[in-house]
Amino acid sequence: VQLQAFGGGLVQTGGSLRLSCAASGDRFRDSAVGWYRQAPGNLREWVSSMVLGGATNYEDSVKGRFAISRDNAKNTAYLQMNNLKPEDTAVYYCRSFKYNVWGQGTLVTVSS
Repeated sequence: VQLQAFGGGLVQTGGSLRLSCAASGDRFRDSAVGWYRQAPGNLREWVSSMVLGGATNYEDSVKGRFAISRDNAKNTAYLQMNNLKPEDTAVYYCRSFKYNVWGQGTLVTVSS
């Protein structure tokens, strides 16, 4: 399984972005998926995850603003990010937990 994350960009405070994580092959659908982020000078941190049954979890600072989803028919996971804040600025990575594979990261910059 290989993952490619895309959809990042520059957005103003309060704006929205949707990140996508496209997987090669069809094994992606049998893995829980997650999104992480790494801000400059910081460690990579977990943001959200979705298990196979569809249950989702979110880091406290993004609850109510971010939503993780997946489309198994397209082998793609998504992270909808609303009401973005400058502190959300980071490189965002997707991950397949079962195969321990990471996407290459996509940069999100939120201007104040």
